[in-house]
Amino acid sequence: MGVMPVHPRIGLYGGAFDPPHVAHHAVAQAALGQLGLDLLLIIPTGQAWHKSRPLTSAEHRLAMARLAFADLPRTRVDERELHRTGPTYTIDTLAEVAAEHPDAELFLIVGADQLQQFPTWHRWQDILSRATLAVANRAEHIGTDALSPAHRPSNLSAVEIPFVTLAMAPLNVSATALRRHMQQDWLDGVLDDVPLVSPAVAGYISTHNLYQNHS
Repeated sequence: MGVMPVHPRIGLYGGAFDPPHVAHHAVAQAALGQLGLDLLLIIPTGQAWHKSRPLTSAEHRLAMARLAFADLPRTRVDERELHRTGPTYTIDTLAEVAAEHPDAELFLIVGADQLQQFPTWHRWQDILSRATLAVANRAEHIGTDALSPAHRPSNLSAVEIPFVTLAMAPLNVSATALRRHMQQDWLDGVLDDVPLVSPAVAGYISTHNLYQNHS
């Protein structure tokens, strides 16, 4: 991956990645280019406090993430959250990365839908003090005005937020919808001639018979 600069720009992109799909890849690619990142950490979540359904095993999600993002430069799949016991919180991961790279500028990459829920995150004010939010508005139905100050949650309106937007082409892909399709023996990762997961991820899902009993 080469030598890191003295003051690196590091992005953290977390998620269940259950499974990782083309929109996840597009967000990562946009973050690398538009934020000028020296390193992008792809961080599959452990026991996510906000997920009501059980996640696919850490082993499978880690393997799929490695396949999904393997072609991106300056990108590493980071498995630290998968080894934690108890709920996984973003602030803990940020603190660890900051300790490992004390001179780095950190960017936390989130979706526009996550921004709307951001005040419910554990110690969200501390997150803002440690990292700049980089918001990807990838879902066509959300609309660009979802990122405007008028549409931010009321308890963020009085806060000075370090906030940048990632320019994204609309990609309305849902992991929930993908899992439903896979229950119906849709295993090649292509819907209406559009690939929604990479061939490598589709092959892994098929080989390991994943998502046959998930919703």
